[in-house]
Amino acid sequence: MKSERSPRLDHDGAERLAIAALGFLSSDIERLGRFLSVAGIGPETLRAAAGEPGFLAGVLEYLMQDEDLLIAFAEETRTRPTLVAAARYVLDPEAGED
Repeated sequence: MKSERSPRLDHDGAERLAIAALGFLSSDIERLGRFLSVAGIGPETLRAAAGEPGFLAGVLEYLMQDEDLLIAFAEETRTRPTLVAAARYVLDPEAGED
């Protein structure tokens, strides 16, 4: 019996997931406020920041640091939490390596 494997997550797929995560954060003013505070940016610079290298990986990293938030995102988007970690790695494979 042949096992079915999920297709590998490519860079575009990882970006789409990160953009969905940003949308999830933006859908609630309190969640967005906490994220912006941690990211050190204001709402007026969010769009510009989103185009910066590493920003989308940072969005996923932010989700991964709060299990409740990660689970809420995963449930809302029907995404496995492990996919968030995989996407984070695809977007910035060298992060976390010392």
